[in-house]
Amino acid sequence: TNVIEEKIEKGFQDQNENRYEIVFKELDIPWSIVFLNDDEVLITERKGKVKIFSLKTKELLQEFDLSEVTHIGEGGLMGAVVSPNFENNNYIYFYYTTRKNKQLINRVVKYKLQKENQRYYLTKDTIIIDDIPASSIHNGGRIKFGPDGYLYVTTGDAGNANNSQDINSLAGKILRIKENGSLPSDNPFQNLVYAYGIRNSQGIAWDEKGRLWAIDHGRSGIKSGLDEINLIKKGKNYGWPVIQGDEMKSGMESPIVHSGPDVTWAPADLVYYRGNLFFTGLRGQGLYQYNLESKNLKVYFFKKFGRLRALALGPDGYLYFSTSNKDGRGYPREGDDKIIRVNPDLILKYGQIKSSLYR
Repeated sequence: TNVIEEKIEKGFQDQNENRYEIVFKELDIPWSIVFLNDDEVLITERKGKVKIFSLKTKELLQEFDLSEVTHIGEGGLMGAVVSPNFENNNYIYFYYTTRKNKQLINRVVKYKLQKENQRYYLTKDTIIIDDIPASSIHNGGRIKFGPDGYLYVTTGDAGNANNSQDINSLAGKILRIKENGSLPSDNPFQNLVYAYGIRNSQGIAWDEKGRLWAIDHGRSGIKSGLDEINLIKKGKNYGWPVIQGDEMKSGMESPIVHSGPDVTWAPADLVYYRGNLFFTGLRGQGLYQYNLESKNLKVYFFKKFGRLRALALGPDGYLYFSTSNKDGRGYPREGDDKIIRVNPDLILKYGQIKSSLYR
C-alpha cells in the first residue's frame, strides 16, 4: 500500500527559533508568492489585492486591486505566475473567480506589469482561458509554466464531482495552454485538458527529470482524508470520484501516496527541491516533505503557525510559505496572515533528527 500508515515523523524545526524568519505580516489570505526579481516579490490575496514587497527593506512598495475578482468562499484571486520571458514582455498571469452574465466562473487572464520611474503599472491584456466552472468550493487555482514553456492550470470540480470525469469540462482537470492562449497541438484530447479525474488540485511542480507532480484534496466532511500526491502523465485519468485511496480501476491512475482515510493534509501548494516534494497543509497545519526516493513523509512547524497555503522557492534558495488563518476556517493569530521563510537545506540536513518537543 502507498498510504503513509505510521504517524508522520515530526521534524526538528522548533528546537531552534532562528531556523525561520517571519518576512511579512498583516496580509489577508495570501494565495500565491511570485518573485519578480532578486528583491521584489508579488503576493496575491484572495479578496482581490495584488501586493508587491521589497525583500530587502520588507516594505510594501505597491498594491493593486483587481476589481473583476469575486471573492466567494474558496473562490477569488488565486494563482499567479510571471512569463518565462517576463524581463522582456512584462507578462503576468492571474487565475481568479469573477462573474460573467451573472454566472460565477474562473478565468486565467494575462496582464502587463511594467515599471517606470520606480513605479509599477498593472494593465489587463488578454483573457487566456475563460468559463472555467466556479463555485464557492473546489476552484483549484494554481498556475505555473512547465519546462516545455506551456502554462499549466489546476482546476477543481467546482462542487460537482461529475465534472472531473467529463473531458469536455474544464473543471477537475490540469489544463495546458500556450502562453498566447492557443492550443498546443499535442494536447491529448484536442482541447485544453492535459489530465483529468482530479478533485481540487492546488499545487503542481516538476522534478529535474521533467516529470509533473500534483497534489489533490481528498474527500471532505465527516470522512475527511485520502489527500493525494500524483505523478501526472498526459491524457491520464486520476480517478475522482470513481476511485480514491488504494482503490484501482482499469484506465485510472492511483496516487503515488495518499494520506489515508483518517488523516487530512489539505495540501495547498507544491515545490520540488533536491529529490523532495515540499507541500503546505491547510487543515494539516504544517510544511510537509515527501522524499521521492525513501518515500518518507515528514512535517515541520506542525500546528506552530496554523493553516499554511502558498509556497515558493525564492531566488535566495529559501522556501517561502504563507499562513492562511484569515480564510474563514482558521483562527487568526497576532500578525496574521504571514509570509515565513526557511532554508530547505537546513531541513534536509537536520530533518533526520527527531525533536523531543514533539513526543
